[in-house]
Formats: sequence, C-alpha cells, structure tokens
Amino acid sequence: MTFDAVVVGGGPRAVAVVERLTARHRDDAPPLRVALVDRIEVGAGATWRTDQSPLLLNNTYSAHTTIYTDASTPMTGPVTPGPDLITWARESEPPPDRPGWVAEEAAALRPWSYPSRRIQGVYYREQLARAERAGRVRVTRVLGTAVDLTRRADGTRAVRLAGGRELAARTVVLAQGMVQAKRSPRVRALVAAAERDGLVYIEPGMPAERDWDRVPAGETTLVTGLGANFFDVVALLTEGRGGRFESAGDPLRPARLRYRPSGREPRLVAGSRRGLPYRAKATYPDGFPPRYEPRLATAEWFAGVAAVPGQDFVRDVWPQLAREFAWAQLSTLFAHRRQALVPGADEAETLDRLRAAVDNDEVDRVIATTVASARWAMSVARLDRPPEPGPVAPETWRRWVREHVDDELDAMHAPLTHPRNAVNRAMAALRGSVRRLATAGALDGGSVARDVDGWFNRLGLALASGPPPDRTARVLALIDAGVLELLGEDSSVTHEEGWFIGRSAVTRPTPVRARVFVETRMSKGIVTDTDDPLLDGLLRDGRARLHGWPSASGPPVSSGTLDVTPDGFHLVDAEGVADPGVIVLGIPAEAVQPGSAIGATPGSPSPLLAGADRAAAQVLDRAGTGRAGASGTVAGGDHTVPTARRSPT
Repeated sequence: MTFDAVVVGGGPRAVAVVERLTARHRDDAPPLRVALVDRIEVGAGATWRTDQSPLLLNNTYSAHTTIYTDASTPMTGPVTPGPDLITWARESEPPPDRPGWVAEEAAALRPWSYPSRRIQGVYYREQLARAERAGRVRVTRVLGTAVDLTRRADGTRAVRLAGGRELAARTVVLAQGMVQAKRSPRVRALVAAAERDGLVYIEPGMPAERDWDRVPAGETTLVTGLGANFFDVVALLTEGRGGRFESAGDPLRPARLRYRPSGREPRLVAGSRRGLPYRAKATYPDGFPPRYEPRLATAEWFAGVAAVPGQDFVRDVWPQLAREFAWAQLSTLFAHRRQALVPGADEAETLDRLRAAVDNDEVDRVIATTVASARWAMSVARLDRPPEPGPVAPETWRRWVREHVDDELDAMHAPLTHPRNAVNRAMAALRGSVRRLATAGALDGGSVARDVDGWFNRLGLALASGPPPDRTARVLALIDAGVLELLGEDSSVTHEEGWFIGRSAVTRPTPVRARVFVETRMSKGIVTDTDDPLLDGLLRDGRARLHGWPSASGPPVSSGTLDVTPDGFHLVDAEGVADPGVIVLGIPAEAVQPGSAIGATPGSPSPLLAGADRAAAQVLDRAGTGRAGASGTVAGGDHTVPTARRSPT
C-alpha cells in the first residue's frame, strides 16, 4: 500500500497537517490515506503524552491553545472553525474512549489557567479523531521509531521503522517536534561513574521519560538547571511524593505558601549559570497580561534595522533593547512608585537620557541616577542574575536569595505595578522581532550564533518563559522550608573520588557533596547531536544538511537546524538539492520557520498552522487531487524564493 503522505511525529503538527488536509480536500474526491508515526503516542506525541503526571504543566494559558486556523494566519487554504482547548473542555458529550480523569481537569480549566500537558494531549488526540470523522482523510496510526528515509524507483519515498517495516508514500512530512540530544561524552562519563561508584545520576531529558523513584528520600541531591524542566522535577519530587502546600497567612505577601513535607522528599541543592530560577509569570486582575507597548524598540525601529544586512547584534541591536528594558523598569516606577525615585526626577528627561545612552554602562548610569531605592536598582547586563557577580560570601548569598523570594512574591501579588513584571513583558514583546531579524539576514551569521543563540535566547526564556505563578510560589515555599537551597551563580557539578561535587560563585567553606545528581537541562531542539535516528542518519549520509547563517567574516555559520527551502520547506541535501517529496515542519528546521516551535493561539498568526497548511497543499498536489497550489510555490505566503536545486519528483 502506498500512502498519500507519511508524517513522522504524531504531535500537534501532525494533527494540524491532517486538519488542513481535511479542510482542503474535496468532498467528491477519494479519501486521502495518511500514516502518522510516533514512538510514544499518535495524536499527542512525546511532549503531550496522555500517560504523564498531572503535575507536568504547560507554561502558557489554556485559552492560548488551538489546532484550528482563523483569519489571523496567512495561508492559501480555507479557514475552518473548530474548538480551542477551552471550548473543547466545556463540550458536554465526551467520546467513550476519553480517560476518566479528564472530566475533573477539564472542569477546573479557566482561560487564564495553565493546563496539564496530558489534558492538552487528549485535546490534540480528539481533534485528530474529529478530522477523521469528516471522511476526507483516512489515518493509519503507527507506533514506532522511524530510522531511515529512502527514495524508491517509482518516485515514492519509504520510511523505514525500527524492526524493518516500511511505509511508502508520495510525500513524507517530518514533524518530530522537540528532538532530544544524544548522550554527550560528559553525560556518558557521568553515567559510567555513577554505575561504578553506586551513585544515582538522572541525565538530561524529558521529565516524563525519567524514573524519579531512583532519587532517594532525605538525601542531598544536587540539581543543575533552573529552567522549565526544573520546576517540573521539583514538583514530582515534593508534591508528587505527598508534600502539601498551604497559605502562609502573610498579609503583606498573600502569594506566600508554607510547605508541609511528607518525609519522602530529597534535600535539593540546585544551581545554574544564572544562579536564579526562571522569573515567574504573574496572575493579572483580568486574567491575562496587558500587551507591552515599546517606546524605543518599536516596530518601526525594527523595520529600519531589518533593512540593513549583516549587522552585529551586540553593537547594533542590543543597546536599543537594553534601553527599552531600562525604560520598562523606570516608566513603571514613575507611574506607580515615585517615592522610589530621586527627588525631582523627570520622566521625559529620563527618556531622553536613555535615548542618548550608548552602552550597558551608560544605561545603568541612567538607572542609578534616577532610582533612589536600592531595592529597585537594576543592571541591564544582569537581568536574569543576582545583583553582582561572584565571588560572594555565603551570608550575602543567603540575603540575596531572601530578597529574590520576597521580590518574586511581590511581583505575583502586584503584577501591574511591579517594574520587573514590565521588564519581563517587554522581553516577551521583543524577542520574536529579534529572531525575525536573524531570519531576514539583518544580522551577521557569526553574531546570530554567538549572541542571539549564544546568550540572548536564554535571557528571553528566563524572563518571558517562566512557569505559572502557583508553580513559582511552590518553589519559593520550598526555599523558605529549607527543602530547596540555591547553589549560586556559575554552578557546576563534577564527579570526584566517588562523589558528585557542587561548586558555584558562593565561597562556601567546602563544596557540596552528594550521592545523587539530577540534570534538568532542556533540549534546544538542534539536530547536530540529536538522538533521533532518522534525522541523525540523514545528516551523516549527506541526504540532509544544516542551515547556515550568512557571515561576512567567512563561510555560513551553522544554525544547528536542518536546511529547507523557504517556499515549500523541502529538505535540502549536502549538494544543495531539494527534495520536493520531503517536507520538514517545525523545530528541526526552525531557523527557516521562525516561530514554528510555538503552539497555535486563537486570533494570533501561527507559523505552526501556516506550515501545516503549506504542507497539506503539497501533499494534495502530489496526490493529484484536491485544491492546492503547485509544488514549489508558497502556500500561505506571497513569494517564491529558489535557494536550492530541485531533485526529480
């Protein structure tokens, strides 16, 4: 049997492709035959698998999840209505195969709440079934791991699975999502050392795929990584082991919680390069945060920058962003906390001084000469870090941590008047524009790799991709209770003489020793060291190549993602030949598809859905039926850009 399409990866991108095929296909044409392949769960995929703990949450609002297009997304396919996550949760007639726990979780969802990943996976899975019921697409679900992709003599492509089974199709869509990294030499060495010395080492990876029962109760456990995965791991090791949180009854900081331990949790000592966890999201009076309106780094300013190729991010872009972050802090103080400013401080004059500031030091000087209260001091070079770099004495570090806890609680309690919330919202508003500069060629490739991918993206995640406020409140309560200690900035963990040893910029008399070490680092979705056997094999054999950012100082600089054509997202091989029968969507080719890593939000342009519509047009075109643009044209765009030679169909 030859399928019209085989989609490798069974998560939201695969579901969106099926929905777009259903929307585009004619009622009077034979149904399309599509195989969806996933190693975990077809319809939900690995991230949204429906058998994971309810403690693993999405970090975006329930109301910001859909699989359906609307007029906001540019595309050539028809807009078809369908339920977003909130509408789906309120439907009164669940299908007979819906898990029993869904009803309780669905009833608790609010537009501004944060859903569990598993209920979001059920939503995706049921939207796949909904598309099938239209009768225009017949889906074959295949549970397995794709390991190879070849072209047959008849022009079809064949996806081979572990075990030898092959699935032939006219078109193959690669939609693996957040691919994980293979074991690095360092990780392999730590695994071997732990086995040799009887230690416990939990290596980086998706929290739902790790055995947390291996972490013993009561023992000091070193943890590195204070990002999104960290909050998940902490929840599993505390609340997941019977610990309880209750209100601390603090009238000044109502968000403060008290932790009641179960006795089965470990003692966590956690650190990272930043030294501090991701900044919390806040609970807003109207449910959702107001949009930040830039005053300096405006859309017009970005448009001017985008018109000049090959610029340096640190020299030409960052200074304006630094000014904007400083203005977010200062304008909030002017509006809500004037007593924190020096007497006579003038808002318009301060803005003019910021406009004239040429580097971080001058921006910091404007802040320092405007703000009278040490509590609201800020350095634009340390937005995600402690007040000063180390070495730092333990007593100073403990004071900084106490101040950080109180400041985060204040930010959650007064989100509209707290200046750090304004800084976080400014980052959320600006970071997408920075990525578009890279995609447009306005930044030199060396600067994209060194600066945008090297440190700015991490800064953006720390400020604007933080956890739900309740999750942060729980982590802060664990710090108050002594269950969690922050190791410090520039943390590192090594294996020495049969122990894991934790060090940081905090000058402790002795380093922290532990028998247990957990790494919570997230995958970056890059394919240069992926454990995905299909992508790894394609790169090694020259049937795929890496996308490169052009650089004036030498050859293109690797983006770490696959090279695809900008029109049809066709896979490009090492010789520059594009294969029109292989389409790559989302994270593995994100450099050419900026924003495609982000889930679809109702009313907002969605690169994820636009890409799915573009893929559906080509699947139909190659199948010889339905309404679709010609292969190689832009589906959902307005131009065709040839960047690689085409292989024969």
